[in-house]
Amino acid sequence: MASHTSQCRLALQAILVQVTHMHAAHRHSHGHELDRGHDHHHVHAETGDKRYTIAIALNLSFVIVEAVAGVYANSTALFSDAAHNLSDVLGLALAGGAAWLARQTASERRTYGYAKATVLAALANALVLVAASGGIMWEAVLRFLHPEATLPLFMMVTAAMGVVVNGATAVMFVAGRNEDVNVRGAFLHMMGDAAVSVAVIVAGVVIWFTGWQLVDPAISVAVVLLILWTTWGILKESLDLAMDAAPAHIDVAAVRAYLAEQPGITAVHDLHIWAMGATRPALTAHLVRPEGGDDAFLATLSEGISQRFGIGHVTLQIERAQRDDCVDC
Repeated sequence: MASHTSQCRLALQAILVQVTHMHAAHRHSHGHELDRGHDHHHVHAETGDKRYTIAIALNLSFVIVEAVAGVYANSTALFSDAAHNLSDVLGLALAGGAAWLARQTASERRTYGYAKATVLAALANALVLVAASGGIMWEAVLRFLHPEATLPLFMMVTAAMGVVVNGATAVMFVAGRNEDVNVRGAFLHMMGDAAVSVAVIVAGVVIWFTGWQLVDPAISVAVVLLILWTTWGILKESLDLAMDAAPAHIDVAAVRAYLAEQPGITAVHDLHIWAMGATRPALTAHLVRPEGGDDAFLATLSEGISQRFGIGHVTLQIERAQRDDCVDC
């Protein structure tokens, strides 16, 4: 392989060494009045850590096999697929670490616990994939400029192994992918890897029958486009969550209207909706209610918000009079 390929391989391996373990898994609902106590309900869900452990072991083993095969077959497409798999091993390590961190109890300093680690993991995962795309594209350009012979049969056999490994890993993340951006990221990346392996098989067939070596870097370019396409949604969503934007599936205006139509409520202000973790939306709001509100009113309202909008952590403050300095009342 060219020296640039070696440099790319070392760089991508260095990224893996820098993995920082960071997946949310518990629900917390909470309602309180201005000068009353709190009511907490915690439900800790199992997060399937074994999925990440098995997936990391499977994919890391295959990355080593595929990287060696890529060097032996002198195939940029095969090595690019290995690089893509390596980036996903990093993503799985981040997600698995997040699953463990998110279950740790809150402390005096980190009062929300570690659920936000799920968002950071998804964001880091997406950024690493974008960085890996740059390295793959660079290698593809070099191969376009200086085509080299490959071993197509070796490419096809190795890529077929990739379809099996990545497909089996993706199946482990089918459950929960619609609710958790972190799990969805892992699922999409594994499916993407399986698709890339299929593309490498196609490239091997074309080279085998036509001898057209440029199909090898062409597949590498397709890999980059696939990575960027599957990563963009995860990057955008995780960046929004990291900046405490309201989760995309929650209509803030509808929540505000729901609160405003409750009996005795004359105004709603300081309404904030954000994600404490990839699966833990939270809400705080001040409600103007001249007659006040007891614990039963707050509990009923919190439960209604949870059932209607899927927001499990609700903090409400009742005010008897509207403040003069309130801008959004």
